[in-house]
Amino acid sequence: MISATRLEFRSVLRALLLTLLLASSWTLAQDDEITVVGLSEGRAVVLIGNNAKPKVVREGETLSNGARLIKATPESAIVEINGKRQTLILGTNNLGGRASGNSGASRVTLIADSRGHFVTTGSINGATVQFLVDTGATMVSMGVGDARRIGLNYLAGERGISRTANGTARVYRVKLDSVKVGDISLTNVDALVHEADLPWVLLGMSFLNRLEMMRQGDDLTLVKRY
Repeated sequence: MISATRLEFRSVLRALLLTLLLASSWTLAQDDEITVVGLSEGRAVVLIGNNAKPKVVREGETLSNGARLIKATPESAIVEINGKRQTLILGTNNLGGRASGNSGASRVTLIADSRGHFVTTGSINGATVQFLVDTGATMVSMGVGDARRIGLNYLAGERGISRTANGTARVYRVKLDSVKVGDISLTNVDALVHEADLPWVLLGMSFLNRLEMMRQGDDLTLVKRY
């Protein structure tokens, strides 16, 4: 006959084993999570697990955790995991959250297009815009059309003149509440609004000088410093 003490010990042991099994399953899930840190047409830069190095993946390729990249655009990536497809955007992972804090400072990796330009989707004051990284621009710069769509009261800004390859143009200096690219978000960013329209919003040095920039081949990694 088994004593009550032995029965109690077995119950505790079973509970302990179940706890360890659940903890192991969660760890495996965390180690396999995919975080998108860079996007371009046909390619994505991903992290697999919390402490992985960025990896460039092309459409149709299978990742080390068995997931496959179905489609990538500058706005999002579609991945197939265990027969199910999920759409991921910059800075999010397949567990439905933001990039884990364990991976360090906020960062995003951009991939050059066929012309060598770094173009990406981001937001200004919550409104979606298309950015072009321009280290030659002193400030974030946009055309009047984007400024109106974002809802900026640019006419109340400080007026000035900008000299460009096409001559001089009137500009308005404004302050942006927020500028966001991937998982990097900065506040109180100086910007210029041009009276003419521009094809992109130029991501200039008023944003970039608050980041670390690392270029390797076609990849440009931006890391938030402060």
